[in-house]
Amino acid sequence: MRGWPLIKLLPQKTNFSFVKYAPYAGVLSVILCVASIVGCFYPGLNMGIDFRGGASMEVSKPAGQVISLDGVRGAVGELGLGDVQVQGIARRDNNANDGSTAILRFQVPEGRGQTQVVQQVEGAITRTVGEVTYSGVSVVGSKVSGELFTSGLLALGLAVVLMFAYIWFRFERQFGFGAIAGLVHDVVLTFGLIVLMRLEFSLNMVAAILTVIGYSMNDTVVVFDRLRENLRKYKSMPLREVIDLSLNETLSRTIITGVTAVGVLAILAIFGGEALFGFSIALMLGIIIGTYSSIYVGAPIILLWGVKRGQVEEDAKPVKLGMASRP
Repeated sequence: MRGWPLIKLLPQKTNFSFVKYAPYAGVLSVILCVASIVGCFYPGLNMGIDFRGGASMEVSKPAGQVISLDGVRGAVGELGLGDVQVQGIARRDNNANDGSTAILRFQVPEGRGQTQVVQQVEGAITRTVGEVTYSGVSVVGSKVSGELFTSGLLALGLAVVLMFAYIWFRFERQFGFGAIAGLVHDVVLTFGLIVLMRLEFSLNMVAAILTVIGYSMNDTVVVFDRLRENLRKYKSMPLREVIDLSLNETLSRTIITGVTAVGVLAILAIFGGEALFGFSIALMLGIIIGTYSSIYVGAPIILLWGVKRGQVEEDAKPVKLGMASRP
């Protein structure tokens, strides 16, 4: 069939002037980042059980009978208890995951007694999935949740610092500043979208943001590597034109990788159920933001700071191996 595969429809060579519109994109990014930071404080993140605290219990049926996880999740969700998490686990008596046992986590709203809420949850589950056994009821306090929230933020901060160190080691300082600006931009805007869409912020969201950091860094390294190569190849070409050339040469790879990842995550969001919906949406939007930042955040900052081409040439010199000859 003519035009198949569809990748042939993409132009083999593009000549877009990305740097020309970088100032406008920079202003837009600053406005969105400021709005995202404000949104994290007001109205604030919609904290899940992991960071707000709540109750958990074990729900089980006799061995060999399967308990409906969607049924349990739907029954408890109708009670208006906020974030509800249901996960299948192995039985304690034979350590086998036969689908008969699940762990349920839910929030206890302020002003409602724990005992009363637990009784309502048990009654709703029994009416939906039949007779089950409840055990191991426990409560996660606000102190433990606060420690988890702090640990999650520290993990994000440490990931950004390590990525900056890697870029600085592999390239040079100017590249490192561009990469760190792109990473901070991606993290802040992803937080802003989580607030805007009122997604539950849980440990799954922390994992999604860490994945976005890794994806964004991978895309940025590809662009920077081509930029460094072109700086060696076109020594007299203005930096603005070298950046545009590098972005155009990596554009098809960036588009194909981004569309593939977003397509898979869209399917996961549609068919993965409620438990994976928030994670998939956050990761999908984060990848789109990361693709944008590698073009309109990281590379333009290198233009702003400038690049010492002598340093690039020095990095390009081959290392001579072997023993030096004696006089």
